Amino acid sequence: MASYNVAPLQRLVEQFERLPGIGSKTAQRLAYFVLNLPEDRAKEFSDAILEAHKKIRRCEICCNFSDQEKCPICRNEARDKTVICVVETPRDAIAIEGTGEYKGTYHVLHGVISPLNGIGPDQLCIKQLLSRLNNGEVTEVIMATNPTVEGEATAMYISRLLKPLGIRITRLAYGIPVGGDLEYADDVTLARALEGRSEL
Repeated sequence: MASYNVAPLQRLVEQFERLPGIGSKTAQRLAYFVLNLPEDRAKEFSDAILEAHKKIRRCEICCNFSDQEKCPICRNEARDKTVICVVETPRDAIAIEGTGEYKGTYHVLHGVISPLNGIGPDQLCIKQLLSRLNNGEVTEVIMATNPTVEGEATAMYISRLLKPLGIRITRLAYGIPVGGDLEYADDVTLARALEGRSEL
């Protein structure tokens, strides 16, 4: 790629390489794909990126992405406003929403506490969460951060902040996936499965 030294193409490849999970080979394939698009399709692609950047903001209530001051879930009067599910990213909210089982609201932190990466509580949307709990309407906060070291630490940090408020704090149960074998599960997963067991 470098031997051709076509500067605009190289810059395009470099931009794709910056995307998470995209290596140099995939970045090259994407760059060549974009180059082969008709000009009107290429313009649609670039316009969509610019429009998303200009029009998408954080919901003033839950901090999820929205094109209005309030996201569709926060605007929906049918949602159960007494329950807030705290997630790391907007993608996590989409995943939970995809189950069709959850009828409450969300709060998106936009990350996790990670001292090694220089991310502390102040970089997350924790203050906004606390301000939502002042009106006494919320009775339960579900901590749905990922079962990683950072996710667990973030859940514990927020739980400690909320405990004095007398709100019920729950954690998603993690355990054996459907179709999984117990013998292949690690100790932490098995322990979580036991903790999250329910009645039959």
